[in-house]
Amino acid sequence: MCQEATALLPDDVLSALKRAREREESPLAQKILDQILSNAELAKEEFLPLCQDTGTTVIFLEVGQDAHIVGGDLNECIKQGVSEGYVKGCLRKSIVEQPFSARVNTQDNTPPVVHTEIVPGDRLRIRILPKGGGCENMSRFGMMLPAAGKPAITEFVLKAVEESGGNACPPVIVGVGIGGTAEHCMYLAKRALTRKVGEPNADPETAEFEAELLEKVNALGLGPQAVGGRTTALAVHIETYPAHITALPVAVNLQCHSARLKEAVL
Repeated sequence: MCQEATALLPDDVLSALKRAREREESPLAQKILDQILSNAELAKEEFLPLCQDTGTTVIFLEVGQDAHIVGGDLNECIKQGVSEGYVKGCLRKSIVEQPFSARVNTQDNTPPVVHTEIVPGDRLRIRILPKGGGCENMSRFGMMLPAAGKPAITEFVLKAVEESGGNACPPVIVGVGIGGTAEHCMYLAKRALTRKVGEPNADPETAEFEAELLEKVNALGLGPQAVGGRTTALAVHIETYPAHITALPVAVNLQCHSARLKEAVL
């Protein structure tokens, strides 16, 4: 799954990039999108990474409450799978120990970052999201006053995208978390990136806000790889959670155009 995730761009992402190419008017932006699409085709044909940065391996687990996992520690099993995938697949190893001092490479891209949720059912759903450093470094979090509302959230999201410039490798997918606590809000923004590109939130009000933000993000005019153009973002995905009466947490997590994701259900 790690190897396939880094080499095969999902169909929904490819379709969104092709739509962006069709509506793009800037010759330079058109050229950039052509190169992105050509790169995806070559990566599939040669089974090579879409990007040299094969990322932090972020894993979302949904464990059915009626599932019984046997044969060892699930987290150790996942770590071993990531290790074998990156070593045998000759993928770039980007994870370092002790981040504030020696920063010695772990040599197998482990440990992964694993988010686990207990859900109804008897299945184990695994989603692997290799997250590149360029876009992850553009993450933003803010704790706003409740009265700030949508205008402040809009300004916060637009500023995050605009300041990211070409560092996040646009056209991006903008993941937005609203509500919860500080750490849960950041998780919501990351989880929003696992939704199919352009699939609206199930809540009509939130879906409307997503559409508003997408229009305003693209009006920034950054365009593909920040060379100018109509498509700065392929989608804006918002995930929300109830919040304390005194707070309005907001998080932004950007995903680059190489929006890699692989899923399996056991």
